[in-house]
Amino acid sequence: MVDLSVVIVSWNVRGLLQRCLESIRASEVQPATERPTSSDRVPSKPHLQVETIVVDNGSSDGSIEMVRENFRDVHLIANEDNRGFPAANNQGMDVAEGRYVLLLNPDTEVLADALATMVAFADAHPDTAIVGPQLLNSDRTVQSSRRRLPTLLTAIFESTWLEPWAPRRLLEHYRVSDRPDDVIQDVDWITGAAMLARRAAIEEVGLLDEGFFMYSEELDWCRRFREAGWRVVYLPTAQIVHHVGKSSEQVLAARHVHFQTSKIRYFRKYEGALTARILRWILLANYVWQLGLEGAKWLLGHKRPLRAQRIAAYRRVLKSGLRS
Repeated sequence: MVDLSVVIVSWNVRGLLQRCLESIRASEVQPATERPTSSDRVPSKPHLQVETIVVDNGSSDGSIEMVRENFRDVHLIANEDNRGFPAANNQGMDVAEGRYVLLLNPDTEVLADALATMVAFADAHPDTAIVGPQLLNSDRTVQSSRRRLPTLLTAIFESTWLEPWAPRRLLEHYRVSDRPDDVIQDVDWITGAAMLARRAAIEEVGLLDEGFFMYSEELDWCRRFREAGWRVVYLPTAQIVHHVGKSSEQVLAARHVHFQTSKIRYFRKYEGALTARILRWILLANYVWQLGLEGAKWLLGHKRPLRAQRIAAYRRVLKSGLRS
């Protein structure tokens, strides 16, 4: 029986995808021997039956050929175009046979026995739907991956030019900075670079919401699990390196549009149309200000190629109206 199905959605990150698959291959035979210090005990699990599924979203960089040539044991699904992150993950989960499914970004590397550690913890805690490992930056510093549910005020400040002026405690609370990084803990949600989900919980709650093209889908999924009575747990004894945003950084304007429209869609879904409308207009005003600021810097001759790139991106954002 397959213990774990690893589903990787990839788009034009051939080199990183290869490193990710190599790290999975290396980790399969390593036992889970590390012990947490909290009451949430993780029993040892000496071996995992792991299958890996790659869903390629229309890459043009040779990713498909690389997988076929070097990883013949990988189940490859090759889409002709970019279907979006939730839809492609759902494709992978539809064919997955594991008791657990790990949604894993292609710009990650599994360290040591992280896979076995997550599965062992989930086996020992059957009330847990989602297990999130500790994410590390490329330099092995801890990457923020735990979150509380966002408020409207959080959404206005997060990932906008206003963020440096946000009340310090607002975003610290949202990003769970008031808790230590090395303690197993229940959280509202975890960021989606690596998240292990229990098959039985998925069957109860459903797959990812494909109304999100990219971003906020993991927030929505975790919220649905918690509302159904399941736990979402951050597990720092399992570590995965996340090189951050290597697919989305290829398309600056689209990244802004998808991030903010998904944020708006989440608030429409859970807080109502009026709240979503208020958020959309505040975010659009933010981009109008940014466009004016970048235009002024361009006129002054300051880093004109960079300013021109940002001006084009912000114009596309405003043209979209931040509508899904």
